[in-house]
Amino acid sequence: MAFSTALNRTSNRFVALRVVAWAVFLCVAVFLGGFGLFVAHVSRLAAPSDLAAADGIVVLTGGQSRIGAAVDLLKAGKGKRLLISGVNPIAGLDDLRAATGADKGLFNCCVDIDHAALDTIGNAEESAKWVNANAYGSIILVTNNYHMPRSLLEMRRLLGQADLMPYPVVTTRLDDGAWLAKPDALRVLFIEYSKYVAALVRGVLPHTDEGSDIHVTTAAVVQEEQ
Repeated sequence: MAFSTALNRTSNRFVALRVVAWAVFLCVAVFLGGFGLFVAHVSRLAAPSDLAAADGIVVLTGGQSRIGAAVDLLKAGKGKRLLISGVNPIAGLDDLRAATGADKGLFNCCVDIDHAALDTIGNAEESAKWVNANAYGSIILVTNNYHMPRSLLEMRRLLGQADLMPYPVVTTRLDDGAWLAKPDALRVLFIEYSKYVAALVRGVLPHTDEGSDIHVTTAAVVQEEQ
């Protein structure tokens, strides 16, 4: 009797281990399959050639090319104002203007700077405050192609009915499959995909309002303080 009981317990443990192993295998397979779909999606993203004008433009920092593209859109009259979100606190107005080659008048007139955001979630929070403060109904969102899915996800959670128009910046082509032979590109894509999945999971949790204090600073004010 004792032997039969022990045998049943061993059998049950074996079945449980098999179930766990299959569950892990399926999770890994789904995760890797999703990674392939994610890369295929972002590799097709490109800046639209017929972009309509919007009320405002938001660019998420992370590379000079992003800010340069956003400033070019502002110059072209695609938005009334530009918010540069997530600027390093030690970076001043002159640093940003020099990096983009934009003239002083444009920055003084129509550029706002956010120093508070530390990540994509912070970008979305500070951008939402800026959009609400200006009562904008449409926004052009500028960031890298691989960063666009997560940025749109976070922005849409907080911007309500505002129309978001993605403007992906492509610095490294991904559509030729060459990224498979580039360890750095593969690492960046995998990390970004992992963050995107985490953002999807986090989306099932209730969002708590952190408050509505506005942390963006107009370029004109920054200049006066320097």
